[in-house]
Amino acid sequence: MSTSTRIAACHASPVFLSAKETTAKAISLIQGAAINKANLVVFPESYIPAFPIWSALRAPSENHDLFKKMATESIYVDGDEVNSIRAAAKQFGVLVSLGFSEKARYSSATLWNSNVIIGTDGEILVHHRKLMPTFYEKLTWAPGDGHGLRVAETQFGKIGTLICGENTNPLALYTMTAQGEQIHISSWPAIWPTRLPKGILPTPSNEVANGTGSDGKTFVSSVARGANYDNVAANRTRAAAHCFEAKCFGVLCAGYLGADAIETATSGSSTPDIISQGLQCSSRGATMFLDTTGTLLPGFTIDPETGVREQKDLLQNEEGILYVDVNLDDCIEGKQYHDIAGGYQRLDVFELKVDRRRRQPALFE
Repeated sequence: MSTSTRIAACHASPVFLSAKETTAKAISLIQGAAINKANLVVFPESYIPAFPIWSALRAPSENHDLFKKMATESIYVDGDEVNSIRAAAKQFGVLVSLGFSEKARYSSATLWNSNVIIGTDGEILVHHRKLMPTFYEKLTWAPGDGHGLRVAETQFGKIGTLICGENTNPLALYTMTAQGEQIHISSWPAIWPTRLPKGILPTPSNEVANGTGSDGKTFVSSVARGANYDNVAANRTRAAAHCFEAKCFGVLCAGYLGADAIETATSGSSTPDIISQGLQCSSRGATMFLDTTGTLLPGFTIDPETGVREQKDLLQNEEGILYVDVNLDDCIEGKQYHDIAGGYQRLDVFELKVDRRRRQPALFE
């Protein structure tokens, strides 16, 4: 196994709600990353065909047409789109982690928030369905199962992935640690709105403060004054904690919000101005890397025309591919201090059982 791995995280938007066109864009990004000698190419949460951002800000009774489009454009794990990505992975000799909205063969409307890790030979190494859709995601996706709680053992490291809010679940994270994970991929949407625009107005002068800073002055937290969810802080906090505990590298891959996403999610709404403002004002997700202590690991972009590198801590407000080179031997030192699934665990005191059975609606004999 190679100890050096180049990771390419695609901070990219889908062609909103078009599985065919987004698949073509993904293959183009895989090719570009392979040209730049990437070993692992990572895509955001539900990259094909889109993340259902409309469910955050629109009433469910307004979203029937959007859900129908989402169901129509969601893809099968053994369908043409995934097979095309598998063929690209094999052609260019790279590993691919792909987020997609998966549909069931036995239903016209049961969907899952899924991810596959594809090997350099084009084979699917891990097929995971998000254990529990978060908040308004329940309006689109069904709960998954434990079948995909696996770490792929590849020539470029032991690679695992969890989707968005699963990175808040300590048992899911420990499950990955217990399999010797060296590179942890966390995939995220471009935005994750939790409030309408009125929630991010300036704090009124008469608002009661709810904390005290290091300077002794009182302050009002962003949550208390109704601010929107801070994607960068929340995502990095969760990923960094896991990197520190598992002594693994972290890949945070977030989507990019395209103008077509705002237009589609706004169209047909009874309050288009509010929805549009809510989408445009929401905190953008960021794509970044973390080292085995949870510290930010600066990456770099590569100009496709000149080949010139530019160091960047993260990508947030522009599309692109962020690269980093990691040395897997760096996962060793921290295990001296806290190997929480090994020498620093009390296996005689604690026991975790993980059910990996793939759930089916009926068993036919």
